Amino acid sequence: MQEDGKETPQEIKGWNWGAFIYNVFWGVGNKTYLPLLTLIPVFNIFWIFVVGFKGNEWAWQKGDYEDVETFRAVQATWNRAGLWNFIISIAIFAIYLVFFWSVLMNFFDQ
Repeated sequence: MQEDGKETPQEIKGWNWGAFIYNVFWGVGNKTYLPLLTLIPVFNIFWIFVVGFKGNEWAWQKGDYEDVETFRAVQATWNRAGLWNFIISIAIFAIYLVFFWSVLMNFFDQ
């Protein structure tokens, strides 16, 4: 895909956890503003997945990266932070469910 006259290398295409989790901040930080559409209620449920999938391409098009290695180094930080945030969020949600379930079961046992 070519946008702004800049070819997107095949090796950078793919999922970006930073763009998925930190969509608005990631978008502003990478000078790509389509992730701001995640601020639209209900539409954002669909759009966060688009941002996660297309984020690398958008960042490459808008960025002034010398090469793919530099781009990957920058995005690796976003990816690590996004993935850890996702894992921690799922863990907290699971703990919440277990706690809620045990409270609910105690309530009905009385």
